[in-house]
Amino acid sequence: MGLTRILVKDGGFGTQMTVHVGNSVDGDPLWSARFNATNPTAVINTHLDFLQNGADLILTNTYQTSVEGYMEYLELDEQESVELIKNTVRLAHIAKEKYLTECYEAQLAVPEGYPLIIASIGPFGAHLHDGSEYTGSYADYVPAKTITDWHRVRIEACLEAGVDALAIETIPCQMEAEALVEMLCDDYPDVKFWVAFQCKDESTLAHGEDFADAANAIWDLLAERKALDKCLAVGVNCVHPKFVTPLFKSLNGERSPDEQIPLVVYPNSGEVYDVTTGWQGREHCVPLENYVPEWAQLGAKIIGGCCRTYARDIRRISEAVHDINKLKKLV
Repeated sequence: MGLTRILVKDGGFGTQMTVHVGNSVDGDPLWSARFNATNPTAVINTHLDFLQNGADLILTNTYQTSVEGYMEYLELDEQESVELIKNTVRLAHIAKEKYLTECYEAQLAVPEGYPLIIASIGPFGAHLHDGSEYTGSYADYVPAKTITDWHRVRIEACLEAGVDALAIETIPCQMEAEALVEMLCDDYPDVKFWVAFQCKDESTLAHGEDFADAANAIWDLLAERKALDKCLAVGVNCVHPKFVTPLFKSLNGERSPDEQIPLVVYPNSGEVYDVTTGWQGREHCVPLENYVPEWAQLGAKIIGGCCRTYARDIRRISEAVHDINKLKKLV
């Protein structure tokens, strides 16, 4: 699955889901993951929205799923919780089949093997529901093995249900990323993945490490283990879009196109979240598709959206990506 053309990822799942369920997502300790149990049709339709608007790959709605979370907030037992995670992956498969049927009936060509279904593997901090996925503070006191053991349950459930790759995403600290990459190399040698960091500014991870150092460390780790072909990309997500270009320049700016590390990027819309008033500043946001050419030049191979990006935003990103792929004769 080495990437030649640039692929379009879906947008903010919880954001687009509000179209189907209203504004009952924010503030829930399970976030959109509750709807995997209570409204699976809305989950399928949210995936479908993104596919119909040009996404080459969709992420399963498993970012904030965990056995502990489901046991506490849905009163499921351990086995039921694991089964719900597997079923969540199946919802993405249902959406994919519906989409392919629509394309077939409309006589629209779809590239063979696409769309891809990628398991969303959010950070350890997400299930703590204390905002620590945006600080990485747990890296200072939680041992790496505790973190990888926690991740393993969800990873295995997703792999059993059938996914094309894993999105190791919104990772706020270098330690968690390295521990996960080592575990994947050791225990899941056939599984492909990407690693997307959460960054607080134009140079550093949420926990304070230098982004370029962390990304290079991951790449070197993979090279040492002769496992570079396992990694689709390294990059960032859930960041302000204005930070992306400087972050990517710090990593790939001095590299020739042939030496660039393949990058993944799916930023937020550019709105800023305020605890009392919610999301602010939509009117001042630069449309994400405007950034696509510069990100592509710096090595971006997968481009999509995160918080506050809707299916319509993905449509516009898709059009911009298509133009670049066409120019490079990669369509």
